Amino acid sequence: MNTDDDVRPVAASSKRQLTKTTLIALLVAAGILVTTVLPAEYGLDPLGTGAVLGLMPLSGPPIVPEEVAVPAGALPTPVQEGPVAHYPVEYKFDAVEFTLGPYDYLEYKYQLERGAAMMFSWTASGALIHDFHGERIGAPSASAESFKKADTSRAHGSFTAPFAGIHGWYWENPGGEPVSITLTTTGFYSAAVEIRSDRTRHPHELRSMETVIGAIDRGAAAIP
Repeated sequence: MNTDDDVRPVAASSKRQLTKTTLIALLVAAGILVTTVLPAEYGLDPLGTGAVLGLMPLSGPPIVPEEVAVPAGALPTPVQEGPVAHYPVEYKFDAVEFTLGPYDYLEYKYQLERGAAMMFSWTASGALIHDFHGERIGAPSASAESFKKADTSRAHGSFTAPFAGIHGWYWENPGGEPVSITLTTTGFYSAAVEIRSDRTRHPHELRSMETVIGAIDRGAAAIP
């Protein structure tokens, strides 16, 4: 037969274990809330873990690609003639520099028609999370098609757009020090846009090769 004296220690031990388990569960839930839920759902990142894990882009409204206004007849749509592609306009040149703060990110993209080509070269002062991808005009960002993902500090190559849309780079600085990026491109694109981490869009002016050659002929030390 069990007496009250036999039961009480067991009940007290069970109560202490339940309290301990509850406290641990609350601490785990609080940790998940601060490190993942707040950055992903509300854009709050008190510990910086949201930026490190790439959750901050999830907190804002989806970025829907917007077609930049281009004069009628000026879209550089290629006409294939065997291995040669003919374009109705001359190709453009672009050179830009960015500085990414700790855990910051941005996107830089060009509007390209299907089959339009460009060449590119970019370098960074430190390793970046990098995603080269494309998005069809009017489609949500979730439908983006990735062409190359890597943690790297440079990339050089050429690209031919598989579909009409905006194509370019997502760069994220995973470290605690600023990282500078230099990008140079030339190709048959019609517009360029910078999309910052605060979701603002900033169109960039493109230059013709005639403008670049003119600057060289004038003895310009650098092309602005």
